[in-house]
Amino acid sequence: MSISAAQVKELRDMTGAGMMDCKAALAETGGDMEAAVDWLRAKGIAKADKKAGRTAAEGLIAVAGDSGKAVVVEVNSETDFVARNEAFQDIVRNVAQVALATGGETEAVAAAQYPGSEKSVTDTIKDAVGTIGENMGFRRSAMLSVPSGAVATYVHNSVVDGLGKLGVLVAVETTGNADAARAFGRQVAMHVAATNPLALTAEQIDQAVVAREKAIFIEQARESGKPDNVIEKMVEGRLRKFYEETVLLKQAFVINPDLTVEAALKEAEKEIGAPAKISGFLRFALGEGIEKEETDFAAEVAAAVKK
Repeated sequence: MSISAAQVKELRDMTGAGMMDCKAALAETGGDMEAAVDWLRAKGIAKADKKAGRTAAEGLIAVAGDSGKAVVVEVNSETDFVARNEAFQDIVRNVAQVALATGGETEAVAAAQYPGSEKSVTDTIKDAVGTIGENMGFRRSAMLSVPSGAVATYVHNSVVDGLGKLGVLVAVETTGNADAARAFGRQVAMHVAATNPLALTAEQIDQAVVAREKAIFIEQARESGKPDNVIEKMVEGRLRKFYEETVLLKQAFVINPDLTVEAALKEAEKEIGAPAKISGFLRFALGEGIEKEETDFAAEVAAAVKK
């Protein structure tokens, strides 16, 4: 029998399942709507897509590295409990390996073949939603690489090795000893985890952010009632302090606050055995930028009692 578009739409509205899944369900059940719903539920499709409406802001950050390159990825779940599920940890670990093999670009990783499967990373995670029991999703990934030197990795609040709540990569370019460069890079990665710098250099900070800060500093300085030439120097001083607090190379190094990160790099060159530079860093904090749903538990209970 032929399945109408209206039937497909009705089943889709009822279950939230995808169009092709709905069409397949109706075809398998001879157009019986109730049986089609059960078919989708049995396949785990309706269950997964229903859960897909819930906010996934927990999960894990993973890092993985190889010679001269490293990646950081974020895979989300609804609850912190799932982050301790070994099946979920395996998924996140495998996604990091896919990112390492495909260059780390988020869309490319999402579409890439999942290890040991004919399905993509996205589809594999969707399939796992029904098995693990809550909404999950691959959110983002990125890579840093160097022509020579090392890319150091660091995971803060790690659940198991290489998986945790915050991941950092730091690229150190040098022709010197790669192990020494990685060791120093890891210290800088720990520093980045703690201080969350806006950029590597002052020039890399978004000029809109600088303009906004400067406008605030000017307004604050004017309230002092001092002459314009003094105000100008006050603003210059505050901008200098702003850069010292937000630019990685200008920050006081958390390992040795008597040195800036830039100065600490010069000291590290003695161990590395050649000139070195920090060419980039990445910092992924779990769930940053995701709006979490605020639920009223009392209201939920009251609503359930009324049903």
